Parts: sequence; structure tokens; C-alpha cells
Amino acid sequence: MEKSPHRPHADVQSALRLSVENLAVSRGGRSVLAGVSFALSGGEALVVTGRNGAGKSTLLRTLAGLLPRAAGEMRLEGAGEEAELPQQAHYLAHADGMKAALSLDENLEFWSAYLSPAPDPRARTIAEALAVVGLSFASRAPFGALSAGQKRRAALARLLVAFRPVWLLDEPLTALDRASREKFAAVMRDHCAKGGLIVAATHEPLGLEEAGELALGGAK
Repeated sequence: MEKSPHRPHADVQSALRLSVENLAVSRGGRSVLAGVSFALSGGEALVVTGRNGAGKSTLLRTLAGLLPRAAGEMRLEGAGEEAELPQQAHYLAHADGMKAALSLDENLEFWSAYLSPAPDPRARTIAEALAVVGLSFASRAPFGALSAGQKRRAALARLLVAFRPVWLLDEPLTALDRASREKFAAVMRDHCAKGGLIVAATHEPLGLEEAGELALGGAK
């Protein structure tokens, strides 16, 4: 069952549009996704739901360019003539994507330079990003020394230090306490307010009440 996505902020005006039509993905000779279609414009969010094994992570990995399509089309419009979806997307998976021996500052410096070599006024400074996720006190701490919840918050800070209009989030609330979840909900709403869009796979409410829903695999 699919519920049409609505704009979390009605004043957002953006030409950004992500269209997915009849997407099919196979893994190991087995069909995982078939006939998946949806469309999002800047300022909108889509929550992908479904039981374990329904293909939620597969969908996000395919959008991120990490898995090949068996059929269907994916188009991102409004992000520049030569822009391709993987180069315009942040992909947050179950792994946090940080080096254990490096400090938070060092990890975020790397991701900022790697993901967005040209300055973008919509990006946060490292200090600002750490303040948003409540980790300013740990900026010089090795990533490997952090708790599970702190590691997840650090991974969320990576989304802020390099602006990319599309966020692909796989269970982003894992290991986060209630206060951190509320902060992240505010971060997601702010991203949509800037004209970005979000596709998030989750078993839990994200705090985006007006997000659309895409249910995979029939009954949850």
C-alpha cells in the first residue's frame, strides 16, 4: 500500500524530483523487488516499511548505486545537468562509516572533503554538526571509544558536514535514545525545508508525520 507523500513545509519551492518507475532488483538469482514505483519532489520524505526481507535495504542500496537494477528506471532531475543520483545522495547504512582510530573531528574532516569538495552554504561546519547531535564534548575522542548511541549520532553528523540533496537512510534511529531521536527528526525536517528529499527505511516512527509511505512485501 502506498500513501502519497506530502510536503512537510508548504513554502518549499524546488525543481528537485526523484522518480522511480517499475524498479526490479534480483540478488543471487532471486527476485527481491519488482514493480516498485514512486516519485518525490524537493521538500518531501518517503518512509519505506515492510517485514524483514521485504527489500527495504535492497531498495536503498540500489538508489545509492551499490546494486544493479534488473529492470526499471531511476531519474533525479533538478540537481544539475550532469548530476547522477548516487553522486547527489547521502547513504546511511547499518554500519556507521567511520574509522575507529580517528577522532570525530578527523572522521568528519575526511567526509566533508570527500563528499563535497566545493564549499556549499547549506553544509554545517564540523563544530556546528557536532553541536546539533550533542557530541561537541567528544570532538577529539577516537570514534572507537564512543558508545553505540554516540557512534550513531556521529554518523548522523556526517550528513550535515557535506550537503547532498538526497538522503537515503537505513534504520537511522538504531541505538538512539528518545532525546536523540527528537533531535534527528528536527534535522530531517530542516533538510526538507532546504529543498532536500529523504527516503528512509525503518520499523519505527521517524517523527515525520506528513511523510509518504511505501510498503514493501505485502503485510508487515
